[in-house]
Amino acid sequence: MKTNRLDLARQELMATECSLVICDTEGVCHSFHRRGVADLYELVTTRPELLRGAAVADKVIGKGAAALMCIGGVRSVWSGVMSRGAADLFADAGIEASCSTLTGHIINRAGTGICPVEQLCAEATSPEECLPLISKFLESVKQKQN
Repeated sequence: MKTNRLDLARQELMATECSLVICDTEGVCHSFHRRGVADLYELVTTRPELLRGAAVADKVIGKGAAALMCIGGVRSVWSGVMSRGAADLFADAGIEASCSTLTGHIINRAGTGICPVEQLCAEATSPEECLPLISKFLESVKQKQN
């Protein structure tokens, strides 16, 4: 059943302008549109039940996003691009993970270096270590926008 839900999430991701699709344990797909880890962080902190046992398709998964998915208890993931750090976290957590392109790290939006969340989480050895780093990063981004 998880393969069918993962295929459904992947098809929805490919067919729409969304950045993240979560197919819950009931087979209902939920689409999200924000860039980066904002949607995943919000789900982990406010609606963790949506992630528990879910199949997830995401355009890009770095170590930070993978940490949030691990904490959320997802069952399977697919990504267009996945970093080695993300793949390692999934493997350690026993989460089925596949991607079109596996890379050493995720590049920032400007294409000038490593994604800031990927860089923040680089030395973390567990998903739980990544959570406060991501929280602090998102708070600083929010403050800059105000």
